[in-house]
Amino acid sequence: MEKRFLALIEKSIKIHWNMPVFSDYEGDTFFYRDMAKEIEKLHILFREADIRKGDKIAIVGRNSARWGIGFFAILTYGAVAVPLLHDFTPENIHNLVNHSEAKVLLAAQHNRKSLRPEVMPEVNTFVSLDDLSVTNCPDAVMEAYKNLETLFQQKYPAFSPDDVHYHEEEPDELAIINYTSGTTGFSKGVMLPYRSLWSNTQYAFDKLPFIKDGDNFVCMLPMAHMYGLAFEVLNGVNKGCHIHFLPRIPSPNIVVESFKNIRPTLIIAVPIIIEKIIRSRIFPVLEKPLIKLLYKFPLTKQLIKKKISKQLNAAFGNDFVEIIIGGAAINKEVETFLLSIGFRYTVGYGMTECGPLIAYEQWDTFKQGSVGRIVDRMNVLIDSPNSDRAGEILVRGMNTMLGYYKNPEATTEAFTDDGWLRTGDLGIIDDDGFLFIRGRNKTMLLGSNGQNIYPEEIESILNNMPYVIESLIVSQEDKDTHKQVLIALIYPKWELAKKYGVTKETLRDIMYRNIAALNRQIPYYSKISSVELREHEFEKTPKQSIRRFIYQSDE
Repeated sequence: MEKRFLALIEKSIKIHWNMPVFSDYEGDTFFYRDMAKEIEKLHILFREADIRKGDKIAIVGRNSARWGIGFFAILTYGAVAVPLLHDFTPENIHNLVNHSEAKVLLAAQHNRKSLRPEVMPEVNTFVSLDDLSVTNCPDAVMEAYKNLETLFQQKYPAFSPDDVHYHEEEPDELAIINYTSGTTGFSKGVMLPYRSLWSNTQYAFDKLPFIKDGDNFVCMLPMAHMYGLAFEVLNGVNKGCHIHFLPRIPSPNIVVESFKNIRPTLIIAVPIIIEKIIRSRIFPVLEKPLIKLLYKFPLTKQLIKKKISKQLNAAFGNDFVEIIIGGAAINKEVETFLLSIGFRYTVGYGMTECGPLIAYEQWDTFKQGSVGRIVDRMNVLIDSPNSDRAGEILVRGMNTMLGYYKNPEATTEAFTDDGWLRTGDLGIIDDDGFLFIRGRNKTMLLGSNGQNIYPEEIESILNNMPYVIESLIVSQEDKDTHKQVLIALIYPKWELAKKYGVTKETLRDIMYRNIAALNRQIPYYSKISSVELREHEFEKTPKQSIRRFIYQSDE
């Protein structure tokens, strides 16, 4: 088997030439042949901009068909792609473009209008993702853009699959610099080689055999993040699928509407999307007095579960084979409910530094509470003196990164002396080979007597209590005793409280009752001392993980 990622993409484009590849939801559709043509046009512009193999090209914008085409154009040319999240601030984008040493910037108009070319001096050409127009560029590039169609026709008089020939990469050649979203720290440029892209894409091809060419995907996750990019886009294009991009941040209503119309075969999601749909559409039904009564009897309970399962399947388009949930931990109450109705979901595990996959298991053999089994071409070691105790998850294999761009200190810190990548997560592996996450090493708190406290486990209980939307457990020094105590930062359901006339003082009392109930369920050394109510949601990464380091350092 030729272990080249770009060989997979080249082959797929040729095979699926007359099939649709990208659609903007309720917008334009591009066929594989259209994508191939647009890629060649961008290659013409790159050549005129004097881009060499290995040069960096940044790309920023909301998910769109042209974003996908631009990304593949960068890699197939032999340049290094630097995908940037569209909701980074202009200052973030300026800094990351400069740090990456990008020579060309592909930007959607939404982002382009807020960027200042003069503070990105190494960028010699700005290309609009909306229409391939160019600005702040050499005269030769502007001239090429004005005559782009003519230049294309001169080079390819009768464009066909035989004209598609892409860069032939080496396994350890740098493909992507992906700047991490920074849950527990600040952005670092993860250097992903082509072997990582090939290994992740090949694994999806091998282990998701139910996906066929022509199947529909709905792309909800930001393509500038490796989770969505790898399994919605790279996997989808390799399989010959039709990928539909949602135009804005997907609310439950938009998601359900798109699923109904598109009927995807595979759904890739972060927990918050699934949880919002369950909590807004399913749990309120179960709280109705009659349903609660009928739920107590085995026969009617099964009938209710069957009906709910049917409704939930319809909400996700009915045709999906499974939903893969990743990017953050799923709420235990929601997971238990999904399992109880036989819902077709599974939970995967990975990190940007592995491009991203580390563990996965198909829904019908998946074990609740786990994140699956270790994927092909990867090894995992639990750094713990005892096999039954949680330790840091160390990984090694074809998926792993080369290191952090221009950051040798962080790269050295990320790997052990014998080459294992530190995930920063704590976990165990059971006798069946399933990996269970117990928390993050960086967020683990130390109890007064040296006990390990995993705040995520406490938060998962608290988040299911009355009037709580989300919470964060942090450690603070008590001003009187000078000992470290645990504080619950809580973002409550302000709108619900307002609806039922619950005052802020009463809401605070409710939270302290929640904490009292919580403390009865957890070990004495992890008891919560006090509560702070927050007026706004916690700041989150694109995966919808709370940026913990902000709040721990502020307190």
